[in-house]
Amino acid sequence: MQEKMPVLREPVKRRRGGKKLLAVLVLLFIVILGVLFFNSSISKVSTVTVEGQKVMQAADIRKTAGIAAGDSFFGTSTETIEARIRAMKPIKNVRVTKSFPGGITIHVQEYETVAYSLSNKGELTAVLANGTGVPAGADLVVDKPILSGWKTGDPVLASLCKALAAIPEQSLSDFSEISPVPSTSYPDRIKIYTRTRFEVITAVSLLADKIATMNAVIEIQPPGTITLLLADKYAPFVPEEPENPAVTQKETTQ
Repeated sequence: MQEKMPVLREPVKRRRGGKKLLAVLVLLFIVILGVLFFNSSISKVSTVTVEGQKVMQAADIRKTAGIAAGDSFFGTSTETIEARIRAMKPIKNVRVTKSFPGGITIHVQEYETVAYSLSNKGELTAVLANGTGVPAGADLVVDKPILSGWKTGDPVLASLCKALAAIPEQSLSDFSEISPVPSTSYPDRIKIYTRTRFEVITAVSLLADKIATMNAVIEIQPPGTITLLLADKYAPFVPEEPENPAVTQKETTQ
């Protein structure tokens, strides 16, 4: 007698509709959260802090950065902000950092102030190492030389600013005024008046090499004229002879 083979049942196909629905709900939930996040205050810039500036105005740096409180925190990259600020002539270096939530810090390094210029209206301008002029505040301490007699765009002035940046702070602070006195042999010849009452004649191209000689003379000699060109010379100021009281009295009686 033959045994009957059991009937094989077809496997029941599991419905995948439930998984698809769950995936759609999760995706919808993520989208809703994203919309809520990017429209909430936590995704906005709350503060823009500027650090390191000395002669520039923080408001001008923020304006150039192109970002302000209320803007999207993720809308602009730090590299883009840095590139905008680096285009400003007084800026030597810049670093932008973001701190979630909402904080942006802009740390700038300006070119060093090497001198000042004074306009006919009495407005003071800080002159930086790259030759850029920046309006200076009225309460600023003038501890650098005043540039007088220079024309705007003078290439010698740009070279002078670069040379002044390489001079030690102690020597630079002794300079009170610098004027151009060009000659045929030295188109970049300058005259420096010091706060120690010396007059120094030299050239911009020689200034860095002559600083040590100038300091040596100032330390041991009375005030006078120092010439630092091809040959170095020093001559003390000739004191004015006092008037003879007897001669003066005789002239007044005639």
